Amino acid sequence: MSELVLLRPWWLLAVPLLVALALWQWRRGTTAGGWERVMPPGMLEAMRVLGHIRGGGRRQGLALLAPAALLCLGLCGPAVPRADAPVLAGSGAVLIALDMSPSVAEGPALADAQAAAASILTAAAGRPVGMLLYSGEAYEVAAPTADPATLESQIAVLARDTMPDGGSRPASALALARHMLRASPDADLVLISDGGGVDGAAQAEAERLAGDGVRLSVLTLTGGAGGSADAAALEALGSLAAPARAPDAVLRRLSQRGTLERDPALSTLAFRDLGPYLAALAGLPLLGLFRRRA
Repeated sequence: MSELVLLRPWWLLAVPLLVALALWQWRRGTTAGGWERVMPPGMLEAMRVLGHIRGGGRRQGLALLAPAALLCLGLCGPAVPRADAPVLAGSGAVLIALDMSPSVAEGPALADAQAAAASILTAAAGRPVGMLLYSGEAYEVAAPTADPATLESQIAVLARDTMPDGGSRPASALALARHMLRASPDADLVLISDGGGVDGAAQAEAERLAGDGVRLSVLTLTGGAGGSADAAALEALGSLAAPARAPDAVLRRLSQRGTLERDPALSTLAFRDLGPYLAALAGLPLLGLFRRRA
């Protein structure tokens, strides 16, 4: 019961009205269609015994309020999470910008970068995924594709001699990423880097990406061959940052963009609505009102 939610909780506003009607019906007592106001009590009772008057009493009033209460509860939409909730693939692209500067490519951080990039392919949840590499310059490896499995082999063969030049200019990577994502709304960019080369130009490119509606996430690498970089400046580039060895927060953001949480109108598909069953139960108290009388 701890997982029970209400899909349409505003129907609870009808509960006080039903309670007020129930109290009014109880205080009103037994009625006989208005005859009780013009007939003596003895004659009224005799007419009841003869079956000429069948006025509704407290029981009949409650028999009408009970199904109304059940209908109200059903309209509230009590629901429990569905184990078989459908997953919708997101439309926005995911772009991986992988730092291949010497401080990463020539040290143990390269293995962490490859593992992080591979995990992004899995977390994309059906979204198009592309990749670029950068050191002193940025190079497009693959435009966002609906078959990200093609990137697995390219990630696996990355080595210290992959890039033709040295240096580290994340600003060039962010500029290329903005160009690659210009036609993809609702896009995500994941920068995997040790923070080398982060400067004012990189910060300016990050702000341009945010202005274009691209969400920039950062996975930070440690143990680079060039020593520790400015991790604080690197994390400041994105709206979300996490270590490359523990990328769960970033992966969760990417996967959520492809689930029902993307559209509130579709979020109810993640729950099993029990409201129709309660509404069906409302018919049981009404059955007694349809019984034949002698």
